[in-house]
Amino acid sequence: MSRYDVRGKVALVTGGTRGIGLATARTLQRRGAEVTIVGRSHEDTVAAAKHLGLGVHGVGADVADREAMQRAVEATVERFGRLDIVVANAGITARFATIRAMRPEVFENVVRVNLLGAYNTAYSALPHIIENRGHISLVASIYAFTQGVFVAPYAASKAGVEQLGRALRLELSPHGATAGVVCYGFVDTDMVRFEFDTDPLAVRGANLLPWPLSRHLTPDQGAQALVRGIENRAAHVVAPQQWAVMSALRGLVNPGIDYLLSKLPIVADLIAQGDVPDRLPGPAVSAPGERPTA
Repeated sequence: MSRYDVRGKVALVTGGTRGIGLATARTLQRRGAEVTIVGRSHEDTVAAAKHLGLGVHGVGADVADREAMQRAVEATVERFGRLDIVVANAGITARFATIRAMRPEVFENVVRVNLLGAYNTAYSALPHIIENRGHISLVASIYAFTQGVFVAPYAASKAGVEQLGRALRLELSPHGATAGVVCYGFVDTDMVRFEFDTDPLAVRGANLLPWPLSRHLTPDQGAQALVRGIENRAAHVVAPQQWAVMSALRGLVNPGIDYLLSKLPIVADLIAQGDVPDRLPGPAVSAPGERPTA
């Protein structure tokens, strides 16, 4: 498939006030696109758009509210005249805990924002993406295909996002439009820093990963990978690239990894620590562009 030139295109990026979302909006702007950034806080979104400058518009909307996302799409088309590219990036995670120790409303809210938020974003934009033969980029995670212990709602929602992207890609193909999924490893965002700065369990769990799988990307590096994926109309982007092998071999290696982890005393110890209800009381942790949610 030929290269997709983003110059002169109009993009909508959710979770656009910080981290990967803000870096993606900036990268698209620098490559000649006009951009609407969406975040839950109208004030933060307008401020971020003003910071980026010419050709960037800010719209406050909750991705978990489909009607609000439809209004955000309408505002984009009203402002710029069209919509060609959508980046469904907004998301949250919960504090590290086992499923038993996690309050059901916390689990449900992570799925609502991450999976239904991606659906609401894509669904609201579909008529324009089809009309303009554009591209939808859905941000998932390595947790879509790796072990999700302690982050079950996040992993389950991101696995759902990956499957949503696969279905969209096939459904859009007769229209000349495309969809792709971006699976990130660890990116140095507010969400990741907060977890590692405040939760020893997160640090101990991450220490089980060998280098280079534990490498952290900067938001700008993540944005560059995402925008390259748009320009190539890629079906699947994995960043850092070291995780691509794990993604490709998931069906072979995941059963062995699960078995090995179930036999390690250090993992059993970590599970015992994470199996305490309200171990770290507090809100869910926000990804770029989303405020913490109880």
